[in-house]
Amino acid sequence: MTSIASPAPFFGRRVVAAAFVLAVFGWGLGFYGPPVYLQSVREARDWSVVLVSSAVTLHFLVGAVVVANLPTLYRRFGLPSVTKTGAVLLAFGVLGWALAREPWQLLIATFLSGAGWVAMGAAAVNAIVAPWYALRRPAALSMAYNGASIGGVVFSPLWVAAIASWGFPIAAAVVGAVMVATVWFLADRVFAHTPQSLGQMQDGGILTPSAGTTVPVERGLPGGSLWRDRRFLTLAAAMALGLFAQIGLIAHLFSLLVPVFGGPVAGILMGLATAAAIAGRTLVGWLMPQGSDRRLVACASHLVQIAGSVALLFAAGTDVVLLVAGVLLFGAGIGNTTSLPPLIAQVEFSKADAQRVVPLIVAIGQGAYAFAPAVFGGLRTLSPAEGMPVFVAAALVQAAAIALFLLGRRT
Repeated sequence: MTSIASPAPFFGRRVVAAAFVLAVFGWGLGFYGPPVYLQSVREARDWSVVLVSSAVTLHFLVGAVVVANLPTLYRRFGLPSVTKTGAVLLAFGVLGWALAREPWQLLIATFLSGAGWVAMGAAAVNAIVAPWYALRRPAALSMAYNGASIGGVVFSPLWVAAIASWGFPIAAAVVGAVMVATVWFLADRVFAHTPQSLGQMQDGGILTPSAGTTVPVERGLPGGSLWRDRRFLTLAAAMALGLFAQIGLIAHLFSLLVPVFGGPVAGILMGLATAAAIAGRTLVGWLMPQGSDRRLVACASHLVQIAGSVALLFAAGTDVVLLVAGVLLFGAGIGNTTSLPPLIAQVEFSKADAQRVVPLIVAIGQGAYAFAPAVFGGLRTLSPAEGMPVFVAAALVQAAAIALFLLGRRT
């Protein structure tokens, strides 16, 4: 008898798992790492807060410029090569933070780390996962983006412990080497493949668009008309405002919780916020109906975060129940602020335009939130109750994000 070979397992699942690991390292070193680097450099060099904080801002601004050009880099050099180069730049950049003896050396290090980490960030994860999934993309991206949250859970305490045990230079060298080796392996063994190269289809070839499924528009936008498109402008501005409010509050939340709970418990609460982010992103990814208005889903996520800000405000720094509820509610929307805008772009733009839109909105968002910690820090000085202006500002900015999401809806 002639045996019929069973089809190969869908490779997209392996891609999602690899993208998850990439996000763990990308955010662990490139996003959650800089606040720890800042403190270590200050202690080692006795440099001013302004100088080192400016380095963190520059780190994110450089990344915003590079991420806007990721599609061009992918077309010219290929996704695997760009990803491996990003890992190497990030590793050398973090090592540069540790070894810098002069401010100009720190400046060079921030250029390297900022340029490198975005090749392992939100736009990169979307570019890796998108070719493999269409109808199941919300769930696939939510799984991959959860690596970002795990990166914070793992690397925030890991950096502190490693630096305390080995010193910053050795810790940076060891972690950087592990990251480069892991990313290099994933780039060669996983990211180098496409559905076409393996003879597979999106979603494993088992799903077909059905009635009521939202399908991307077919006509692309020529030239610079993207910058005159209401959908793009409102999506980019809404994502930027959401991230600005989110990063600004998170940057100061720990220090606002410490007087009430003490350092250890405040740290646990920040961890719970990250856990809430994972839960919120996963639920949206798996439960969001096909064909649903994803802008309305984003609005609902921001409303939950506004409720969290209001709870933190009414806690007045004393009500433990409201403080915990506020942290959990605000945390529930953290992941969706990053993952939902690319999913909105998927259904509102043609495939070619979406490949341009996602890196651009990520770049604009990153350029905006680079200044958020400083702005929210200034707001804290406006009131004897330091947290009040921070919580009010976060709620108002996210309300503005909701208005922009609604403004960009199709009529």
